Amino acid sequence: MRIILVGYGIVGKGVTTILARRYMEKAASYGFNPKVVAIADVDGAVINDRGFSPEKLEEIKQKGYPISADGDFGHKGMSALEVIENVEAEVVVEVTPVNIKNAEPALSHITKAFKTGKHVVTTNKGPLALAMPALTELAEHNNVFLRFSGTVGGGTPMLEFAKRCLSGDKILRVQGILNGTTNYILSEMGQSSISFQEALSNAQKLGYAEREPSMDIDGFDTACKVVILSNWIMGKKITLKDVDIIGIRGVTLEMLKDAVKRNSTIKLIGTVDDNEVSVKPLEIPWANPLCVSGVLNAVTFQTEYAADQTLIGRGAGGIETANAVLRDLLDIRHKLASKLLS
Repeated sequence: MRIILVGYGIVGKGVTTILARRYMEKAASYGFNPKVVAIADVDGAVINDRGFSPEKLEEIKQKGYPISADGDFGHKGMSALEVIENVEAEVVVEVTPVNIKNAEPALSHITKAFKTGKHVVTTNKGPLALAMPALTELAEHNNVFLRFSGTVGGGTPMLEFAKRCLSGDKILRVQGILNGTTNYILSEMGQSSISFQEALSNAQKLGYAEREPSMDIDGFDTACKVVILSNWIMGKKITLKDVDIIGIRGVTLEMLKDAVKRNSTIKLIGTVDDNEVSVKPLEIPWANPLCVSGVLNAVTFQTEYAADQTLIGRGAGGIETANAVLRDLLDIRHKLASKLLS
């Protein structure tokens, strides 16, 4: 399987690290032979039609920016779209930064990949939040796969759990904590009796929150994940504009203290069911499985026959998200093998 990697930040580097570490193991266990034939970043690209060795991938990572300065394989100024258009590969792994204003440049990268007959694995929530129904249709039209398990839950397989483990049941409702940053802030406020601003400052110092934290604290990151869950799990054809969003700026220490009197706390909860697609702070009883602390994520799937099923795990981190990319690549490999046998 020849792979074009688009984006070489924390997740992109994690992808090359995991592929290098797992190469021999996965080749032996799954007949999976991943070869990174190109990496495209903002400055240009490195291309090797025969695939980069694990040693070369590590060398490129250690040299750092700009990758296009590589003396053997560098292509200074070559855009990701040019790479996708001209380099032969089966899969494009798109891991550029999230943009929920117009989803670019990831949306163009994914669209170009589909139109050139390439499967796509992405960790980028932007294109899915703004255009998931259209992208799903375009992938089907071009007979390629679109996979995105790293967009929800990071290294915790929330999408796969719902799609595979609960496939014999009907999921009636999905509800969960889908953003570790906001969960950390609310946990800190409640446990340390500090203000929202103090908890946010602590999150920024620890690297959990960005300097400009609105994507997290205003609920947009959670809303993007709610859109993905709605489309993939619940069959709703919606985009970000269809989600009712309230962030956590209005949650005060007094509100949390009042909740404690009722053996509860406040969490930012994403909800999807037949009547509601929302993100908002909700009072959650301590006994509820969703009542997790720190940067953990938790999601409960309410089903028709199996009652409530809750999955808890880390929702972010470069290597965790990169591991989700590996899961998706293996899934595509399995799907392609099944097609050949049918």
